[in-house]
Amino acid sequence: MTKALFASAALALVMTTTALAEDKVFPATLKAHAILPANTIIAAPADAADYLKTSGKFTTADRKRAVELASVPGKDGVRPTGLSLPFNGQPMQGFSGIKAMSDGTFWSLSDNGFGSKLNSTDAMLMLHHLKIDWEAGKVEALQTIFLSDPDRKAPFPIVMEGSANRYLTGADFDVESIQPVADGFWVGEEFGPYILKFDTAGKLTDVVPTVVNDKPVMSPDNPTLTLQADPSKKMPAFNLKRSGGYEGMAMSKDGSKLYGLLEGPIWIDNESVEQADGRPALRIIELDVASKAWTGRSWLYPLAEGGEAIGDFNMLDEKTALVIERDNGAGTVDKACADPKDPKPDCFAVGSKLKRIYKIEMTDDNAGKAVRKIGHIDLLKIADPENRKRQGGGDGYYDMPFVTIENVDRVDETHIVVGNDNNLPFSAGRAIDKADDNEFVLLEVGEFLKAE
Repeated sequence: MTKALFASAALALVMTTTALAEDKVFPATLKAHAILPANTIIAAPADAADYLKTSGKFTTADRKRAVELASVPGKDGVRPTGLSLPFNGQPMQGFSGIKAMSDGTFWSLSDNGFGSKLNSTDAMLMLHHLKIDWEAGKVEALQTIFLSDPDRKAPFPIVMEGSANRYLTGADFDVESIQPVADGFWVGEEFGPYILKFDTAGKLTDVVPTVVNDKPVMSPDNPTLTLQADPSKKMPAFNLKRSGGYEGMAMSKDGSKLYGLLEGPIWIDNESVEQADGRPALRIIELDVASKAWTGRSWLYPLAEGGEAIGDFNMLDEKTALVIERDNGAGTVDKACADPKDPKPDCFAVGSKLKRIYKIEMTDDNAGKAVRKIGHIDLLKIADPENRKRQGGGDGYYDMPFVTIENVDRVDETHIVVGNDNNLPFSAGRAIDKADDNEFVLLEVGEFLKAE
């Protein structure tokens, strides 16, 4: 990839200086805590192929088929998590994006399955309509929609290409963000990355490739990329790291625009990435809903010092939004290994240091430049004076020391919902030797939501 790609955007960033983002910390108080147990397995649809009735069959290190159920131990690095693959059914895990509905329920989705395109051919893609009983601390799926492509809208062969129902799997798309609308669902995904549209039954209707400054944005998992036959020739060009696609996707309050937020920065050349405010920056790209075309407008989200990725993104009003930002640590620093390069089974490889929710401002004036970070709340130190937590935390506080926290939306004028992605069965951040549950919390953050 040449430096000419995105050169105009890079030049604009050099010539345009922005004030350093205000980084005020706002208080957050735990009001309720609900848990869906990690080992929550549901049956595939009755009309699904037998291949999809079990999942995780190719999660061995060499990707050879595992025939016996529960024969492959799940691990977070070198730490066993207590759950093993393959599963008899489909795990209801990996909640990666949430939207609060007016009736008090939520829509969410399970991501691609087991962490990669190669090992998720038997992981079905799902959307979930959730009811959270905050008093009882329980999460219930009112409806699960299994995604499919019966009309062959995917511009490439899918895993279940020759089947009657053409259910989609985690080897076809990596779905990570959701926006419910009257006629279905908009979904952001990471392999392309693409913006996808599904109808209310979960049928794929549109696939929108990503373009910035008239140039395609592609990850190494983009299905249109092919390795060269001759290693002496130039390798195929991609400008986004693996798992760097649409982890977040917000919708304007009038429903006319979608804002896709990439999880990783776009590479300008082989050595540098887009930056803003002196930090690596993630691109927020505007899509016109009616035409399904990119408008050409975008913003840059500068990562904080120690920040490595984002987890979710939802608009508060026409100008402000919530964004989860995180590092790649898991577990608490007091139980971290002495040497992260030599992890042990009895300690966290790298403890959590940065798990935040930012409030940002994106306007006409800062289009093409850095968004303004108004301030943040710290998810590693949430006040819990009434001891509402059901697990985790300590005396007077609750924490979320998960590697991936991928759900945030406003519930009302003073509360937000936050949830983790438990990467079943590979993440253990709550305990050293136990797979993370799916945790959802209701946080009181009135001052934060009102901040300007």
